[in-house]
Amino acid sequence: MEPAISVLVAQFKTYAGKDGSSSTLSKDEFQNLVASQLPTLVTNASDPGVIDQLMSSLDQNNDGELTFLEFWQLIGTLASKHGGFSQ
Repeated sequence: MEPAISVLVAQFKTYAGKDGSSSTLSKDEFQNLVASQLPTLVTNASDPGVIDQLMSSLDQNNDGELTFLEFWQLIGTLASKHGGFSQ
């Protein structure tokens, strides 16, 4: 599992560093990450409305950016659904 965690962290940092802060994802960075890295797990990943809704549901402090821990919620949810663990 360590290699998988390393890949997730590296991908987050790669996309987070494009607009400014390398510790958070802006909306554009998040949309680019989801569209390129999660196109089959996130339905309509290229739809800006879907990205807006998804980002709003993850952005706990409503600052318009996602920290790694906020982003991790998405990964957990997608992994649970993919593995058949969610209801």
